Amino acid sequence: MPKTTRSGTPKQEELPSTLQRSGRKAQRTFAKAHDAAADEYGDAERAHRVAYAALKHTHEKVGDHWEPKDENGPSDPQAEGGRGTSRETAEGVDANASKSHLYGIAKRLGISGRSTMDKDALVEAIKKENRRRSR
Repeated sequence: MPKTTRSGTPKQEELPSTLQRSGRKAQRTFAKAHDAAADEYGDAERAHRVAYAALKHTHEKVGDHWEPKDENGPSDPQAEGGRGTSRETAEGVDANASKSHLYGIAKRLGISGRSTMDKDALVEAIKKENRRRSR
């Protein structure tokens, strides 16, 4: 089902809940990528994956919504590898960001023990908190 109207604006009722709570640019990025992929591949599941991949290049998941990243680019090794890769994803967390950036996100989310965590532990803690808040 198309995620955009004829004028190109995202249909709110068609967007995942985390995107409904996000900014217009995140909504537009997801919706347009989804519609283009659905037209190209004719497969709803693949279109959904393509749309999230496009979104993860420009936004990162923080709690229950998506925020613009400081720099565009892949968010994790799976996104870097492209087609045919089957690595674990960071579920919207920008795992390629600096440790200080991840620490700041963890602080905003109120993750305890963040000061003793290494970068990988911060990514995992943010993923866990994002899942909890998105339920």
